[in-house]
Amino acid sequence: MFDKPKARPLFDPPIVKQAIVASLRKLDPRVQIRNPVMFVVLIGSVLTTALFVQALLGKGEAPAGFILAISLWLWFTVLFANFAEAMAEGRGKAQAESLRRARRDTPAKKLTRPQHGAPQVAVSATTLRKGDFVLVEAGDFIPGDGEVIEGIASVDESAITGESAPVIRESGGDRSAVTGGTKVLSDWLVVRISTNPGETFLDRMIAMVEGAKRRKTPNEIALNILLAALTIIFLLATVTLLPFSIYSVASAGQGSPITVTVLVALLVCLIPTTIGGLLSAIGIAGMDRMIQANVIAMSGRAVEAAGDVDVLLLDKTGTITLGNRQATLFIPANGTSAEALADAAQLSSLSDETPEGRSIVVLAKEKYQLRGRDIHGLGATFVPFTAQTRMSGVNLDGRQIRKGAAEAIAEYVQSRGGKFPVEVQAAVETIAKNGGTPLVVAEGARVLGVIELKDIVKRGIKERFAELRKMGIKTIMITGDNPLTAASIAAEAGVDDFLAQATPEAKLKLIREHQAGGRLVAMTGDGTNDAPALAQADVAVAMNTGTQAAKEAGNMVDL
Repeated sequence: MFDKPKARPLFDPPIVKQAIVASLRKLDPRVQIRNPVMFVVLIGSVLTTALFVQALLGKGEAPAGFILAISLWLWFTVLFANFAEAMAEGRGKAQAESLRRARRDTPAKKLTRPQHGAPQVAVSATTLRKGDFVLVEAGDFIPGDGEVIEGIASVDESAITGESAPVIRESGGDRSAVTGGTKVLSDWLVVRISTNPGETFLDRMIAMVEGAKRRKTPNEIALNILLAALTIIFLLATVTLLPFSIYSVASAGQGSPITVTVLVALLVCLIPTTIGGLLSAIGIAGMDRMIQANVIAMSGRAVEAAGDVDVLLLDKTGTITLGNRQATLFIPANGTSAEALADAAQLSSLSDETPEGRSIVVLAKEKYQLRGRDIHGLGATFVPFTAQTRMSGVNLDGRQIRKGAAEAIAEYVQSRGGKFPVEVQAAVETIAKNGGTPLVVAEGARVLGVIELKDIVKRGIKERFAELRKMGIKTIMITGDNPLTAASIAAEAGVDDFLAQATPEAKLKLIREHQAGGRLVAMTGDGTNDAPALAQADVAVAMNTGTQAAKEAGNMVDL
């Protein structure tokens, strides 16, 4: 879950001060002409002000007090519209400033070849170009957007996402994308830079939040055309009233022609000033609200389409489920008690900062009252996980405890003269068949048992899907699991349908079938294999934790 950012007060004093100044600057005709409705009101304001000055000199067409009242209301209308737009822009710029603080010019360790241990050169992050390779170690800031090609590390992305918990970034999967400005907390990564300076995800976020690159949506363009047309029609109708009035007075021989001040006031009352004045402010404010909800909209068309979506495709991992596998069960080998297995598993996980490692410690504590121990007082030597060994563990008082993939532990045990028990192999296969992940624990040459890791369905997700169903939105879960596992998770989550063993072609086909039936389809995804389907969907929400390809294919990014 992402920490919800604190909403700013509606009238934040620093923003209000800037908005007052900006509302006066926006009186520039070159700025006002972009909004035909308010440009007409500005001209009316200037004209009535001139008529007021004329009236003060004794040659006014109407009493000076009356003209002044009309002029003040017109100036208030223009300034209020400018102020509303400036307030919306100011909130966006304040959000952009917080993002800009996450961007920093950091030193980078540029590698001469894409390999850990290769010669490196210290350079500035601003000199890096697409295709360069850099080494990022614990304590370093990632110098630019890129893909992890080697290594695994814990990364703090709170400056970008607002999520306080660190995330795991590793090569060769859907968790390989990294964002410039985030900090590596442990281990190391070799990153291939995927963007040039000024084109990073953070740069694009800042530009969109500030409104510099905010394109008008189709509905906004259509409404602007309608407002301009109505303004021209009412302007022509009002202008013709003056000659008619002069002719009528001349024909009747009595009365006085209608004044220009009254005609200006009538015109402003007729034209859609409220909608015209607040239209751009509404668009910018909408973008600000999305930012507060941790969503970046790349396309205004997608924002409009989101309101009419009736089919929602969701990737299972990380969307419906937590995405971080959690320990749910200890399965001991013959001759080993469940408590002994839990004790060994907890000892081997005390220094494991991954979500899986933390969940093992918690499960042992909850099921067998094995309280956390002082890892420093134990005098233990912890063995970190590596991609080569595919296991981690601890050496303590002559005990060598390891946990890891079944194949890795089997090789480890056999190298010490032990055997991999048949019942443990059967448990490993059963867990894998049911969609879980088996983690085998061994001490020396003896296998103690298996830990079942399972992706947990998010709390409250079933109620969310029930709400979507009431809104007429059909939910479909997309997963690579086998049909039995997919059906089990779909039933637990409460989705309307599911697509099991999904391939990129199958996802694309499903979306096109629904679109051919006149449905508007939204999809969430985070992997490179989701990119074709995201590009096809009407509303494509990519996860910021996903790959660069997914983020480029989507028209919204969920931070």
